[in-house]
Amino acid sequence: MGVPYVPVLGLVGTDLLKRRDDMVVAPDPFGEGKLTVVAKALRPDVAVFHAHTADRQGNVSFGYPVEALIVAEASRHVIVTAEEIVERLDEREAVGTFMPSILVDTVVHAPFGAHPGGLTERYAPDKAAMEEYVVAARSDSAFAEYLERIVFQTENHDEYVERFVAQRARTLVV
Repeated sequence: MGVPYVPVLGLVGTDLLKRRDDMVVAPDPFGEGKLTVVAKALRPDVAVFHAHTADRQGNVSFGYPVEALIVAEASRHVIVTAEEIVERLDEREAVGTFMPSILVDTVVHAPFGAHPGGLTERYAPDKAAMEEYVVAARSDSAFAEYLERIVFQTENHDEYVERFVAQRARTLVV
């Protein structure tokens, strides 16, 4: 968005501000006597999205409505992984949110790239895999073992899909 901060309605008087140093209460600059929380703008180095379809030029069709454009515009670099790569994608052909190539640095073909989450109209969430993640996240040692097995001992995305995406999930279209 290119702005230094944004007003956030509904947070004045909440405990959230005790834990956030990127939000402050400020007076209404137009003098109406109200207090408003303002949040410091975020400027991510990299934003990564997963979409249904992208083309080789970086145009993206998410396949569903998503608030990705504002994050992409705020980020220094944008990487999109996609279930399918096509030669050319026109905004009129897009389903859901369309992200133009001017916002995208790199497109990567990654079928099941949302796993263990699901992808609307493609595949359902893998609840067993998500439960495994949740259990592992309860302790540092269990999470370290999880990362070692799932991430660091996996050579690439194709191996990840082969080892960890259940056959049922590969054929289930929702």
